[in-house]
Amino acid sequence: MHNQDNTPVADELKNLSPDMFAPASESSIQDNEKIAAPSLSFIQDSWRRLKKNKAAVISLIILTIMIILTIAAPLVAPHDPNVQTVEFASLPPKIPGIGIDGLNGTQAVGDTRVDKYAEKGVPEDQYYILGTDSLGRDLLSRILYGTRVSLIIAFVAAFFDLTIGVTYGLVSGWCGGKIDNFMQRVLEILSGVPNLVVVILMLLVLDPGIMSIIIALAITGWISMARVVRAQTLKLKNQEYILAARTLGESSIKIAFKHLIPNLSGVIIIQTMFSIPSAIFFEAFLSFIGIGIPAPTASLGTLINDGYKTFRFLPHLMWYPAAVICILMISFNLLADGLRDAFDPKMKD
Repeated sequence: MHNQDNTPVADELKNLSPDMFAPASESSIQDNEKIAAPSLSFIQDSWRRLKKNKAAVISLIILTIMIILTIAAPLVAPHDPNVQTVEFASLPPKIPGIGIDGLNGTQAVGDTRVDKYAEKGVPEDQYYILGTDSLGRDLLSRILYGTRVSLIIAFVAAFFDLTIGVTYGLVSGWCGGKIDNFMQRVLEILSGVPNLVVVILMLLVLDPGIMSIIIALAITGWISMARVVRAQTLKLKNQEYILAARTLGESSIKIAFKHLIPNLSGVIIIQTMFSIPSAIFFEAFLSFIGIGIPAPTASLGTLINDGYKTFRFLPHLMWYPAAVICILMISFNLLADGLRDAFDPKMKD
């Protein structure tokens, strides 16, 4: 039976001839087979996701600026951080052209504000943006140099995390069995010793300073990295591509560098980013209680320690270094959170 509704369509089909069609060109066929979206590597895809996290991007910009300023501290710092100008001691902040109280060189004395710069005879062309401490040293210069010291200690601690922690965790997780059991017992013993006790023991052998703090962090700071890497290695070593590599006769070292470490890179970077603010806080704590960086070398901890003694009269001496350490730690933590989401987007689910 014929369906009358399809009759016009059938008539049109009868009128079609092969001359009305042209074969598709090879270039058009290739264009149709192209993938619309560009292929991205793991790093490119992670960077694309990281850029969507505004807090992480802002933190990255802030950290980049601060690191550049601390590296260029000898060029950026307006004064020598250790030069004492006693006649200009305890000056409040003064920024040229700004008349806001607290930034114009005046200080409240009772119910009135006194121009401390005029009172102490400071030359008109000389000013201190963040003021001076009780010995007449420029606070801005000391913060720049102190931040550099704190960052050096933090990045060295991160280096030990990468070298000792990753190696220890890989060996422990890859070998397994009795070797893994023994290595984990060693970790438990080391983690049971507080960092503060290790630092005090280091002070009996070494002079107080950067080296003793670095050694203390090197002894116990890598433990969390080793545990995270071990756990991930135990998970990855039974994957098909690892078993295939072992079947083909590849050595354990080649498997570690070609397969394990690339797949662990996200976890390693995230853990490293979290270890940096911990090291900064640890150094500040040691310097604050007086067993860290010795005088006259500046660090964020020593600046806070000097500032809190005169907090009631000169609060800016503590507020500014405290603000810098807060910005550093918050920025590193926000960036680490953003990297964790970028490298492992399934973690949110």
